Amino acid sequence: QVQLVESGGGLVQAGGSLRLSCTPSGGTFSLYSMGWFRQAPGKEREFVATITWSGGATWYTDSVKGRFTISRDYAKITVYLQMNDLAPEDTAAYYCAVASRRRSFFTVRPDEYDYWGQGTQVTVSS
Repeated sequence: QVQLVESGGGLVQAGGSLRLSCTPSGGTFSLYSMGWFRQAPGKEREFVATITWSGGATWYTDSVKGRFTISRDYAKITVYLQMNDLAPEDTAAYYCAVASRRRSFFTVRPDEYDYWGQGTQVTVSS
């Protein structure tokens, strides 16, 4: 069974930074893209960022453009989300995910992903 393990969440003041990481383990799988989603209490899960695995092309939701950077370590099969200039509106549980097949060039829908992490909490005060 493929598992995605996320880390790096925590409590930070507005304007601060965090870096999330996600590493798959436990099985064999195909990999088209990896992405990050977030979900705040009472809200829908929303797309944050995605990166294609082979080429490293990236796409972001408008609200994080210029502040967040998604990257990958190809050899380690690890994806990162560098989050800068954090705001209280960024508070959410953050989930990484794997899309095993190409359903679109940039996979931005939850149903385009096949494996999900357990979530890591990001809380931004003020």
